[in-house]
Amino acid sequence: MSIISTKDMLLNAKKGKYSVPAFNIHNLETLQVVVETANELNSPVILAATPGTVKYAGMDYLLEMGRVASKKYDIPIALHLDHSTDLDYIKKCIDIGYKSVMIDASFDPFEENIKKVKEIVDYAKKKNVTVEAELGKLGGQEDDIKVDEKEAMLTNPESAVEFVKRTGIDSLAVAIGTAHGLYKSEPILDFDRLSKIKEKVDVPLVLHGASGVAVESVKKSIELGICKVNIATELKIAFSIGVKKYFKLNPDANDPRKYLKPGKKEMAKVVAEKIKMCNSQNKA
Repeated sequence: MSIISTKDMLLNAKKGKYSVPAFNIHNLETLQVVVETANELNSPVILAATPGTVKYAGMDYLLEMGRVASKKYDIPIALHLDHSTDLDYIKKCIDIGYKSVMIDASFDPFEENIKKVKEIVDYAKKKNVTVEAELGKLGGQEDDIKVDEKEAMLTNPESAVEFVKRTGIDSLAVAIGTAHGLYKSEPILDFDRLSKIKEKVDVPLVLHGASGVAVESVKKSIELGICKVNIATELKIAFSIGVKKYFKLNPDANDPRKYLKPGKKEMAKVVAEKIKMCNSQNKA
């Protein structure tokens, strides 16, 4: 099997009323944790990489690691460029083989957002690449994108209909009260808004900023139409906790093969929990 786009896996999730987890990865070790755990639980999985991660790991290195994983495991694996604002960079990722991308023009006025997204959709369709876009603004910070809480804006259901129709996107990231990063208090999700969006929009819906959101809240959002759940911060925290514990017990350690292993072990626990939360186990 080779890396695939998110199109069929999200449509299958929509039909089966579960969600596909999208885990942010940063290097070989975090990618290994995600695909190995997903394989153990027989779950489809999305390897999400922000532009910062792609630049850090290397656009081609990351792609080849994804390809190796997809050949090694008999589960659907997608490599997804997440939250990119640079149209030329997105096109470059598409050109070398990325099958799923997100154009984030949510900071722009409605018409400009549509214009940029449509440009990427038209480009991606020629190469059978799926496109995700966002309408509304999530608070918090993702990579270099930072939105103040006061500037966060929830998705308008009526605008979502027009947005999807005019852009031709494959999936829509909605703002219903989540944020990137950790929460100072339990977020209150606007489930009524989500229900209205689901009633009016046909494409699979995406929930960003799921780290730290109560499991029951995420499950309810899946029942109401969320087909893809993004998890990032909780993975980084778990990995770093494992590494820090190792160094506390072994202050003179210097072999990454040894001190990264506890980080992978802690991260794997979170990945397994989130797969079960999304109810995607045994859906590969």
